[in-house]
Amino acid sequence: MPLKITYHGHSTFLLDDGTHRLLLDPFHDDNPSCTTPAEAIQCTHILVSHGHEDHMADAANIALRCKATVFATHEITTYLGEQGVTDLEPGNTGGCIQAPFGSIDFTPALHSSSFQGRYMGDPLGAVITMGGHRTYFAGDTALFSDMKLIKTLYRPDIAILPIGDRFTMGPKHAAMAAEWISPRLVIPCHYNTWDPIRVDHQLFNPAGIETRFLEPGQTLETESIS
Repeated sequence: MPLKITYHGHSTFLLDDGTHRLLLDPFHDDNPSCTTPAEAIQCTHILVSHGHEDHMADAANIALRCKATVFATHEITTYLGEQGVTDLEPGNTGGCIQAPFGSIDFTPALHSSSFQGRYMGDPLGAVITMGGHRTYFAGDTALFSDMKLIKTLYRPDIAILPIGDRFTMGPKHAAMAAEWISPRLVIPCHYNTWDPIRVDHQLFNPAGIETRFLEPGQTLETESIS
């Protein structure tokens, strides 16, 4: 079955392989670009890339309601455990966690990570093996030269990259990242949610790579590479 990728605005995505539903960076109820409230989300697993509110604000309540397994840093999973979440899979940069849908390889990100003033560990990206694809979810990050290793080590065929500038790389640096990683498909995120990250997204134009700008609520079905 093709992998379904649903964009919920900002940096929130739902990956669905027909059996498992992995929610990335859940930010729904206070997300001005999101059209789906947190209470309507159904998922089996959650991945949190870092501790900022616009990436994990709804992680605890969705995990509790759905009884979902959460993948994140030790610091984030400790915090979520304090909120009553019990199915937790802590990890860190360079580590791999096997999952019912495949696996998650944690990768570096150049950013920061705190929640309501509390340190939440290093920010992370992730390569998600699921539904016959390897999807690189960069989280929030600047451009950094070791992104070239993402291609060498994992060869992802899908990449989800932030392009909003100011707090992450902007369109031109993100295009360079995409060309280094060389996926078959790239999906931009983390832009135009608020004025400080409003950019001309057409400046994101990596050479030789299919680019899909998704609208909140839009689902993309991808054919398996295996």
